[in-house]
Amino acid sequence: MEKAAVGRTSRRWVLHIDMDAFFASVEQLTRPTLRGRPVLVGGTGGRGVVAGASYEARVFGARSAMPMHQAKRLVGVTAVVVPPRGAVYGVVSGRVFEALRSRIPVLETLSFDEAFGEPEELAGADADRVYEFCAELRALVRERTGLVASVGAGSGKQLAKIASGLAKPDGIRVVAPDEQQALLAGLPVRKLWGIGPVAEGRLRSLGIETVGAFAALPESEAVSLLGGSVGAALHRLARGIDDRPVAERAEAKQISAENTYETDIVTLAQLRPAIETMAAAAHARLGKDGRAARTVVLKLKKSDMSVVTRSFTLPYATTDLVTLTTAAQRSAIDPAELGPIRLVGVGFGGLSTVRQESLFPELDQSPADDTLDPEWESSEPAAPAAEPSPSASLWYPGMDVAHPDYGHGWVQGAGHGVVTVRFETSSTGPGPARTFSADDISLSRADPLGSLD
Repeated sequence: MEKAAVGRTSRRWVLHIDMDAFFASVEQLTRPTLRGRPVLVGGTGGRGVVAGASYEARVFGARSAMPMHQAKRLVGVTAVVVPPRGAVYGVVSGRVFEALRSRIPVLETLSFDEAFGEPEELAGADADRVYEFCAELRALVRERTGLVASVGAGSGKQLAKIASGLAKPDGIRVVAPDEQQALLAGLPVRKLWGIGPVAEGRLRSLGIETVGAFAALPESEAVSLLGGSVGAALHRLARGIDDRPVAERAEAKQISAENTYETDIVTLAQLRPAIETMAAAAHARLGKDGRAARTVVLKLKKSDMSVVTRSFTLPYATTDLVTLTTAAQRSAIDPAELGPIRLVGVGFGGLSTVRQESLFPELDQSPADDTLDPEWESSEPAAPAAEPSPSASLWYPGMDVAHPDYGHGWVQGAGHGVVTVRFETSSTGPGPARTFSADDISLSRADPLGSLD
């Protein structure tokens, strides 16, 4: 075999399949009027967070995990905001993975919309054959689901995931062995799997800003900088050595996010926004997982490295960000009593596919009296609430509805005693919009899965 050909083959090929703008793409699939428009999926309240943004919205700078009010401001009046529909995403995700498993029996699913695979038939293949396989896989997903996937391929998980990022949107990127070192060397060190903001800051303070610069260090120095097993593992990844197997994942028992702060948190006023940020980050992962949470765990690591955890259990499982964040805030401990805090984490447990929203959400979304301080309590002054009319709470934008004559549709707008509905599903193409009286008995709520018909 020629030397050039040798450099284009690999004993193993790992693929990373990542659906493009999954949540927003599902909305555009099932609501054809939204195709080509800047769609934001997420909460619409004052604390709403973007769960997904279409590429049409991303060109304005909108992205996942951004506060909704900020994303709407960036996109402007053309933005279309719809609430998440977890049941629909779950069904479509299942169809995606079913299509993938018809070609790759063992999948390591990471979330609703991404997975690793290591096809046995590609062992020892060259990059051209891998590209053909990826193209066939993308075509299969598009045929079965109507959605677009980007695929990256490399000799291990690290390279495959980097490659899929380079392939987006709507593309394929195969990293052959003879180009992987050059590709890795030029990447920011933060791109390395497992390098967070604290580790990045530590490396940058020493002038190490790229993966190549980190790989050039002696392994002993990487270990001394980042710790024993972690430093050694990251150094191997930086050199393109990644033998981690692709295996079916056990279902996570808890979903969490945490952050270590360069400067210790010493006041409750500093701790509150840190908890809110970590709750939002964990909530984004919860959204991708597809389950609801009942138990909220707050983790606080003190400056002396001791860890304090407190949990709050709701009477029901939910995905509502405000409810979950409030539960985390109820567990807050004033650093003036606890001591300086260097790490804040929020975790969601009691995970369930069964969701039941609260009968009294206003109680679950109010911080407990014993955790309030005057500054926190006054940061959101109460305002007199107008008595809602019966129809005002009946319809909201994004709700799935049905009509005996027009079929399945979704609410585009409601107010002033009327509701406007767009009647369409994934199989109809853009449908007509019709306006009804808000109390029209022929209009009823519908199962969101009906939009997949």
